[in-house]
Amino acid sequence: MNDQPAASPLNTPTRHDQHGRYPKATSVEDFVRNLAAVQGRIVSACGRANRDVSGVRLLPVSKTIDEATIRLSYAAGCRMLGENKVQEAYRKWEALADLTDLRWSVIGHLQTNKAKLVARFATEFQALDSLRLAAALDRRLQAEGRSLDVFVQVNTSGEASKYGLPPEDVAAFLREQPVFSALRVRGLMTLALLSGEADRVRRCFAQLRELRDQLRQDVPAGIDLDELSMGMSGDFEIAIEEGATVVRVGQAIYGARAVPDSFYWPTASR
Repeated sequence: MNDQPAASPLNTPTRHDQHGRYPKATSVEDFVRNLAAVQGRIVSACGRANRDVSGVRLLPVSKTIDEATIRLSYAAGCRMLGENKVQEAYRKWEALADLTDLRWSVIGHLQTNKAKLVARFATEFQALDSLRLAAALDRRLQAEGRSLDVFVQVNTSGEASKYGLPPEDVAAFLREQPVFSALRVRGLMTLALLSGEADRVRRCFAQLRELRDQLRQDVPAGIDLDELSMGMSGDFEIAIEEGATVVRVGQAIYGARAVPDSFYWPTASR
């Protein structure tokens, strides 16, 4: 088996109809069961795509989840968590500092004036989308004596409301990255259309993979494009079939959120 998606077309549906309906996990046993169910879906998707399951990393997303519940998920085995809002993530990092092996990935849009917070605690940042932000992060990381794994966010859906670089701008953006020595570019990230039409969702993921494969032919030294972060609770199986190496799963693990998605995935117009 390998890490390339299957050549034959697949017709896996989305699960967006379950959005907001997942039961809340309230015990370690709930989390063990939910994590096993998600892992089973990952294994099945890898089987359909003829991929090695070890090539897919599950990133549980704990946005809106309180610290006590996060401790339950930690007890069930979660050791790296994704958060959209950096201030919320920073607060949780401080409150859970006794869990010394718990790491944090910031996966949402970041304003440059919040770069100092990411530089203090995050292991990974998945929404790099401007040179101004790259410069701010690099400067803050240098001051902290740290480095950071980053993913370049790409807007593959073509929606004006979404953050991320247009696909045609990514090559030029990557050429500028070697000057930011504290940033380690690991790959690309995207948000697909939130749609029940699986073919449209799949096209977003396929475009990111094809872009990555194209960029690899002339990538600057020191830039690593091995990783593709794409897919959430409702569509991560399709993302895996199209080559995802990181899937960001929240509701299928923690349960439905009370706060609307628009609060955690703000539109670019904001």
